Amino acid sequence: MNKLKFCKYISSFIFFILTFTACSNKNIQINDLKIYSQEPSIYLKDEVTFNNQNLYNTRFFQKYFEVWNKPSMNITKRGATWGFSYAKQDIYLQNFSKASKEWFDIHIKNSNFNDFKKELKKAITIKNSNIRVFPTNEMMFHNPYKEGEGFPFDYNQNSHLKINTPILVSHFSKDKAWAYIKAPSFYGWIPINNIAFVDKNFINKFKTNNYAITIKDKINIYDNFFIENLQLGTILPYKKNSFYIAKKDKNHKAYLTKIKIDSKNISLKPLVFKKENIEKIAKELIEEQYGWGGLFGFRDCSSFTQDFFTTFGIYLHRNSKQQTKNGKYLKINDLSNQEKKDFILKNAKPFKTLVYLKGHIMLYVGEKNNEPLVMHNVWGVKTKDFLNNKGRNIIGKNIISSLEFGKELKNYSNEDNVLSKIEGIVILDEEN
Repeated sequence: MNKLKFCKYISSFIFFILTFTACSNKNIQINDLKIYSQEPSIYLKDEVTFNNQNLYNTRFFQKYFEVWNKPSMNITKRGATWGFSYAKQDIYLQNFSKASKEWFDIHIKNSNFNDFKKELKKAITIKNSNIRVFPTNEMMFHNPYKEGEGFPFDYNQNSHLKINTPILVSHFSKDKAWAYIKAPSFYGWIPINNIAFVDKNFINKFKTNNYAITIKDKINIYDNFFIENLQLGTILPYKKNSFYIAKKDKNHKAYLTKIKIDSKNISLKPLVFKKENIEKIAKELIEEQYGWGGLFGFRDCSSFTQDFFTTFGIYLHRNSKQQTKNGKYLKINDLSNQEKKDFILKNAKPFKTLVYLKGHIMLYVGEKNNEPLVMHNVWGVKTKDFLNNKGRNIIGKNIISSLEFGKELKNYSNEDNVLSKIEGIVILDEEN
């Protein structure tokens, strides 16, 4: 082989390598989105009910108001500072530069855990709020140059809270700009400007024993000016045909203000668990953009399932692992893939069963041609190229799919597929 031919051969080989490695992060529409209707009502063949729905709704509010009724921080300092372990890892910031030891030292010091549990002040959110691991809006990523990392996986994003959520303040950051709080289902940092402090008088006015819940996603509300963009699943006190939102006065104290909402966007809570209403809520959430930890006000897998059931008065924990405790958990991780499908088809109840694997949770909606189908907010399909480099085919939204979505992709990762990793199902209207 002469030198010219050899150079051409090497150039072609390099081009081939670059083509197949650089394209590991794609956005090809998967076949499931063509095969299976994305209209949730298609899968609701029969009328459905939820056993003891009013009892579940009573339990929901016991959990929702627990931070006010039993104002204690039942978490250790070690548990509360779990995020400090990121300082021992390679973490990248939003400009993709590595976070320095000094960066972590600043935010750990500002976390002010010497004052842990010293305040124990009851409060309420007055805005939709990102809840952070450290008291800062700066983002934290694992290596953004690796597939499945970088945006949108901001590891400083702990979760998201809606306006009107009761909270308990443990203490404040050293710069007084943040409060470390206990929410109904998790802990974390919230900007001080997003909360107001409550007293016994406010709590008595807020706890009307009659509540409404938004059944439309992302609706603007106003008094004289814009207040907030309400997400589906926002809870509002209801009294004398009026709905109320918490605001704060100049002393940071909470008060209630009356707002107007179109009747088609709101319902008394709980919304009755029946076919018509299930269709309405599922249709509202299908194709919503993926939001890691609630980033940008969008939902991830577990906040989708949580909000879906919140409208019906059914409490779910915030993360996927904890949601396995919210019903009767049936373990199936030792079954073959086909056995898992058969088990789900036999035992799962449409729109009342969660399907769990580590790091992800899905809502079972029924079957088509003997394929179990789920509704879930998912980032993408795991892929692998011929050099064993991992990648993602991005979906980035809430979809209805089979348990082997994306299997037609040439670089589909068989060992990393969802079906093979399913560990169990959770039947929500049955208890362990």
